[in-house]
Order: sequence, then C-alpha cells, then structure tokens
Amino acid sequence: MTSQQTATNTTELLLSNLNDECEALRAFVVLLEDEQRALLGQHTEKLLPLSEAKIQLADKLSALARVRQQHLQAGGLDMAEWLKRNAAQGLPTWQETRRLAAHLQRLNQTNGELIQIKLRYNQQALGVLYGAAQSTAGLYGADGQPNQPSASRVLGSV
Repeated sequence: MTSQQTATNTTELLLSNLNDECEALRAFVVLLEDEQRALLGQHTEKLLPLSEAKIQLADKLSALARVRQQHLQAGGLDMAEWLKRNAAQGLPTWQETRRLAAHLQRLNQTNGELIQIKLRYNQQALGVLYGAAQSTAGLYGADGQPNQPSASRVLGSV
C-alpha cells in the first residue's frame, strides 16, 4: 500500500468516524431531552431505561473519540487543524460535533440540578412521613410513657 493510499484510507476513516460521532451526539441530545421531560413531569419510571441507554451511548462515544485521538496523535494535530490540512469538507461536521458536545454539557448539568432538586424534595417528604409515622406508631414509647406528637409541618406543605 502506498503512502497516498494510506493517507486516503486515514482520511476516509476519520471522516466516517467523525460523522458517526456527530450522529451519536445527536442521539444523546434526544436522550437528555427525554430525561429532562421525565424529570420535569411525573414520569420517573422512564429514568432507568433512559439511564441504561445513556450508558450505552456514552460508551459508543468514548470508543469513537478514542479512534479519532489515536489517528490524530500520530500527526500531532488537533482535529480542526487536521481537517483544514487534509479534509476541509469535514470542518462543518466537526463544528457541529463541538456545538452538540457543548449543548450536551449544558443539558447534562441542568438534568443533574433537576435530579438534586427532586432528591431533596423526596428526602424532605420521607422525613415528614417518618416523623408522622413515629408520632403515631403507638400510644406508648419504649420507656412506657405516652408518645407526645412532635411539632412538625403539615403533610403536603412546603
């Protein structure tokens, strides 16, 4: 195989890999948007399948990024510079890939914040329920004295 053929094969491989990476990022955006809708609504049962799909897609993206990095390390260039020198037609796809990655980062951060809010709310609700259950669990405590209801907030209040 000549060096010209090797360069052509490398270019085709990197462009194909870049297209696959961009497509996987688009799919990841859809997953995170679905996750956000589930978090904002009352559809928490959808979160586990979404989480599993996210793991699979993240693994695919990692593999695609590794392939790209392995090919670029040989030349010592970053992707944009390599594309400018070898395959300028791939620059729009690279720009889209970077834009999607930034959008994914923002979506993921927002979803993480939504998860934290739901977690805090659930912990507060469990605390209130636990307190209510403790105060009505029996008429007498372990020491033989009557249970005195503790002052707590009304169920359903914030």
